[in-house]
Amino acid sequence: MVKIRVFISSVQKELIKERNALFDHFSTNALLNNFFEPVMFEKFPAASQTPEKVYLKEVEHSQLYLMLLGNEYGYEDGKGLSPTESEYNHAQSFNIDSLAFIKGSQSRKRHTKEQLLIEKIQNTLSYRRFNKIKELISEVDKACVALLKHKGLIQLKNFDETASASSNLDDINTEKLDTFIGIARAKRGFPLRIGTPVKKLLSHLNMLENDQLTNGALLAFGDKPQKYFKSAIVKCAHFHGLHVEKPMPDHKVISGDVFEQVDQAVDFVLSKITVTVGLRDKSNQAPLDYEIPRPVIAEAIVNAVAHRDYYSQGSVQVMLFADRLEISNPGHLPPELSIEKLKMDHGSYPPNQLLAETLYQTGYIERYGTGTGEIFRLTKEVGLQEPVFSLDEGFRVVLWRKQNVTDQATDQATDQVSDQAEDLIKRLLIVLDKELGRGEIMSLLDLRHPQNFRENYLFPALELDYVEMTLPDKPTSPKQKYRLTKKGKALKVMLEGKCAKQNK
Repeated sequence: MVKIRVFISSVQKELIKERNALFDHFSTNALLNNFFEPVMFEKFPAASQTPEKVYLKEVEHSQLYLMLLGNEYGYEDGKGLSPTESEYNHAQSFNIDSLAFIKGSQSRKRHTKEQLLIEKIQNTLSYRRFNKIKELISEVDKACVALLKHKGLIQLKNFDETASASSNLDDINTEKLDTFIGIARAKRGFPLRIGTPVKKLLSHLNMLENDQLTNGALLAFGDKPQKYFKSAIVKCAHFHGLHVEKPMPDHKVISGDVFEQVDQAVDFVLSKITVTVGLRDKSNQAPLDYEIPRPVIAEAIVNAVAHRDYYSQGSVQVMLFADRLEISNPGHLPPELSIEKLKMDHGSYPPNQLLAETLYQTGYIERYGTGTGEIFRLTKEVGLQEPVFSLDEGFRVVLWRKQNVTDQATDQATDQVSDQAEDLIKRLLIVLDKELGRGEIMSLLDLRHPQNFRENYLFPALELDYVEMTLPDKPTSPKQKYRLTKKGKALKVMLEGKCAKQNK
């Protein structure tokens, strides 16, 4: 088998230890040595050609370009370019698979040209950061294995495809399976029907491996997925300022299956951001518009849950600040993608393909490879600042809030929490214009998680006598609906009067 030639590029003197460690690792590692042949300039025999011609020729004849970036820019030629940048440009011109590894944090002081080079590659390559040689080798291993899998040279199961030896069918919640089937049939024309035997459904979804549950089955349909995957959670936090600091007005650790995690995390954010009430120019129902569109928030959170590295002990984090929403997960872009490519429709390379498929079947993912492009498109439509994607600590997306929200940031956390609780009741009153069922009200509020709706919207409105049940003697009846009381109608009239003034 012809090996993949890997050209290792960096400022030689500054990163000599890292270069040698990588060269030795490629040469001695049992897996990598079977598929890769490392190449470094200092290992070349003496040649009659100029060094520049030699290293560019070697880049051209390689199939993988691996660059290390540190503090120094290095020797500059007559055009003001270092060998590393010249090699990078050459590799890009020949569409050679490329990987970048940046030493140190984003705040590290570097040569001005080195910083500019890093900023240049951050938009065009999949990159990872490291501090120690051990971390570098680990990240290189992960990237090279992903590349080999993509090229079909090795067959390794993804996390969600791997069988869970310690679980059994009793860990699966059959009600969740029936709910999945009902939604998937409505959304995508799923062929199986509600009541399909557990084994048949999971086999259809490729979530059984020799009659053993896969990790994906437990994450999607398990009664208690965190029994097996403790870090498979979403941590949500709300800060009224611009930084992580106390007091923290609200925080929540979300567990459950992947659908519950997404629904609860999205609803958490929606309950904290501002909402405006539109005009009744198209229907009797006044529309509610969140400052960040729900599809944008949902897309970012779905991506974080679906594409995270489940082998990592890190968790998905959702942090809302006065000026932005940050969503991060312990994962990386595949070598085929870059941050620039995320702004448009692109190929799809899900690290957890089975989870991605279940989320697609239920409409959480619309079309593979289009989600991040939708984030850019929808934020632009509503006049928000362009989102920021980064790979500095796992994978992170920053969604910007409206400027007037930033200006409202204060240290009056207690008062704001109280105002927020009242605000959620007011949102319910605005959309409740007739007798409506719980699901109908949730739909109008763009909410998905029933428990969140009951605890934060419906129950407080009932307790304060703004809303009443149509069947008070049968609170759990499937025919139960809700309507405004006299007190609720009076408050709604006042709220609509304020909204009308704001819309003039």
